[in-house]
Amino acid sequence: MGIFDALTTAVSGLNAQAYALQNISGNIANSQTISFKRINTSFRDLIGDNLPSKQIAGGVLASSVATNSVQGDLQNVSTPTFMAINGNGYFIVKKADNFTGNQPVFSGVNLYTRRGDFLMDKNGYLVNQAGYYLMGLPVDPTTGNPTGSVPQVLQFSNNLIPAQPTTQVQYNANLPSYPITASTQQGVPGSNLLNPAGYSSNPITGGVVVGADVTLFIDESVAGGSITAYDSLGAPANIQFRWAKIDSVEVGGTDTWNLFYQTNSNPGSGDPAWVNAGIDFIFDTSGHLDPPITSTTLTGVVVDGITLGDINMVFGANGITQFANSNGTVQVNLLDQDGAPAGQLQSVAVDDQGRIVGTYSNGRIIPLAVVTLANFNGQNYLKRLDGGAYAETSDSGPPIMNATGRIVGSSLEASNSDIADEFSKLIVTQQAYSANTRIITTANMMVQDLLNVIR
Repeated sequence: MGIFDALTTAVSGLNAQAYALQNISGNIANSQTISFKRINTSFRDLIGDNLPSKQIAGGVLASSVATNSVQGDLQNVSTPTFMAINGNGYFIVKKADNFTGNQPVFSGVNLYTRRGDFLMDKNGYLVNQAGYYLMGLPVDPTTGNPTGSVPQVLQFSNNLIPAQPTTQVQYNANLPSYPITASTQQGVPGSNLLNPAGYSSNPITGGVVVGADVTLFIDESVAGGSITAYDSLGAPANIQFRWAKIDSVEVGGTDTWNLFYQTNSNPGSGDPAWVNAGIDFIFDTSGHLDPPITSTTLTGVVVDGITLGDINMVFGANGITQFANSNGTVQVNLLDQDGAPAGQLQSVAVDDQGRIVGTYSNGRIIPLAVVTLANFNGQNYLKRLDGGAYAETSDSGPPIMNATGRIVGSSLEASNSDIADEFSKLIVTQQAYSANTRIITTANMMVQDLLNVIR
């Protein structure tokens, strides 16, 4: 029976090499498919039960070996919603079962993929080019923390977000050691200081500059920049700042400044126009504040009828200095505020923390969702589906949330197929297939010889 066993073994060899050729063909065909994982072929010998001295080589059986754990190269792209996973993990996605009123309807089955070419569709969903919808955890725009712990299909609307009132202004500046104002007279000590004489109300002790004294005040102070702040409804108000030096070592005192902000740009003669922040900025001989001032609060701020309320002015450590400036002007290094008017979603992108962030028409960039990654103990035993998706199996185990992989925005993972390697396997497979056909030819000739003996 050895000849017929040889025929059977050769047929199993043909089948095994044809199976390998099919995998090689698929690997080459998908060499440019996003996040495709090549399929290797494993060969297993089949041995019949026999005595050790009678054992034969036996047939062969081919099976597939997944390479889900082998990462492809990461490629930079210009689309801000594209993303790749560097390391372990899978995007959690769902496939729409059908559509009702142009809205997708999902089943309760989660699927998994590493294909990250997601784009926002007309309904605000992030869908990759294979038709899978991205899942994650929505983020509270106020706190920046995820809401809930169970991933859900992400959908983003372009509804207006409410205005955010200004509560804090960050301000860093260098004040000139010798300010040059309109009233400064070179060689006249104290001519560049704020002089309360002639004011309707003392802007130092009274803290207010009225409309009748605005021209005098402007002549005795230097501009400190301006910024647009917002009330609770998003109405803008332009806050102007000015610095006035009220004492100087030139006149035997200490270098002392006051900060003022404008409250009325078109005041009557007796109306408050500028308000003193109410704190003395005293500088030592090295140009630093002594004592240090890291912040102060402007209480009950109202600008041109717009009520802003209390605003915390944050200077930070060494945020306000007094160094020489040949122009005699204030150099503003930082002037920023935390308010914004109402805004509408303009675009979404993936940041370097793996979050979906939205850019709004008011200039705010707000986290919208956290992309959740899942991993599997037996990821090479996942069931492959069309479009680079996978389903869990009993051999893969259940998904493990919060995988260690890092999401990289504006990137895609390439196929892990190597065409040169596949061509090498192709040559070996072709030779093995041809050799098995020779076995069949030889066995057939031997059977013919046996039949000729009988004749």
